[in-house]
Amino acid sequence: MYEHHTKPLLPRKEYFRRLRHHAGMGLAVIGASLGIGMLGYHSLEKLPWIDAFVNAAMILSGMGPVATLNTAAGKIFAGCYALYSGIALISIVGIIFAPAIHRFLHKFHLEDEGNNEQ
Repeated sequence: MYEHHTKPLLPRKEYFRRLRHHAGMGLAVIGASLGIGMLGYHSLEKLPWIDAFVNAAMILSGMGPVATLNTAAGKIFAGCYALYSGIALISIVGIIFAPAIHRFLHKFHLEDEGNNEQ
């Protein structure tokens, strides 16, 4: 998917296309994760959809739950969802920023090769 370090730097237009693609993938993971959280809170804790959204969004963003959990199933779900959310947050950041980091390292490597040839 990414160009090899021996290849030239990706043209700006294609680079921005790659950025949009990765941002879309990141947003898709966020949307799916938020949907899973909302469904879990709504079905297990019987929270209204808006409260399920707030709880899922707060946990997914790393802030913590808002509503008080009353059922054992809801508490187990919340714990598992919180563990998943921590990993998902790191993964989403990696997905979104991967093209920029790759471009920086590729450019740095190309400049380094240019200095070694002299």
